[in-house]
Amino acid sequence: MFSNYLIGLREGLEASLVVCILIAYLVKTGRRDALKPIWIGIAIAIAIAMGFGCALEFGSQEMTFQAQEALGGSLSILAVGLVTWMVFWMRRTARHLKAELHGRLDAALALGTGALVATAFLAVGREGLETALFVWASVHAASDGTPRPLIGVALGLLTAVFLGWLFYRGALKINLAKFFTWTGGMLVVVAAGVLAYGFHDLQEAGWVPGLTRLAFDISDTIEPDSWYGTLLKGVFNFQPDPTVLQVTVWLLYLIPTLTIFLAPVGFASGKGKVKEPDDQGTQPSTASQA
Repeated sequence: MFSNYLIGLREGLEASLVVCILIAYLVKTGRRDALKPIWIGIAIAIAIAMGFGCALEFGSQEMTFQAQEALGGSLSILAVGLVTWMVFWMRRTARHLKAELHGRLDAALALGTGALVATAFLAVGREGLETALFVWASVHAASDGTPRPLIGVALGLLTAVFLGWLFYRGALKINLAKFFTWTGGMLVVVAAGVLAYGFHDLQEAGWVPGLTRLAFDISDTIEPDSWYGTLLKGVFNFQPDPTVLQVTVWLLYLIPTLTIFLAPVGFASGKGKVKEPDDQGTQPSTASQA
């Protein structure tokens, strides 16, 4: 449940910050007349993201077991690829996000209502589709027959919306650079579990060999139905009897990805260590200015 809460919080907060930046800029520049098209674009983006998630969930129920596992495995791998790109992208470009969105809004204001709707839709829609796909993959991996994974996602999204409102009202300040770094690191850990489970799905579908080659089996020590087994499953997508391929994929993804992401220099942080922006930047350390 915690891993799904983290996904909802992290992904939802990114979308909330984008909305805050768009709305705050229009209010501060006296363009309240443009708020309606912005909200229309945001509503369309949310509706499409929810529709995409429903299509994944209900569409897969009509498939055979092998087809479900193949689809689940393939989409899990795709989701991990997207979320990995997203956390690195946010780490590198968060300090320029505000200026970038302001530039898009200025151009859209000059073009008219349709451009404003499209700007809001594109700004929020990408986050929404990524969130829907990764949430579906994570819930599919962590599903234990209870609604707890979905409850975790919902609570995370609600928390993100509430934090976004506090940011907009200036009632909360947080160092967003550090927040996105640490939550991004935790999300990489979650993604590693989703990736390993995705390959297990492909093994069950018969697409990848090695289903019976177990790396270890500690089911007698850590029972999947125990509270600690459920906790490990919910946080890390831990499985007490993983295959050799699952463990290999988990290690090959987690170690280099987390090392690069947390590195103070290099690809993870652009040209160097993330710096505090000046008054012209995104102000990640003072979110209330968004």
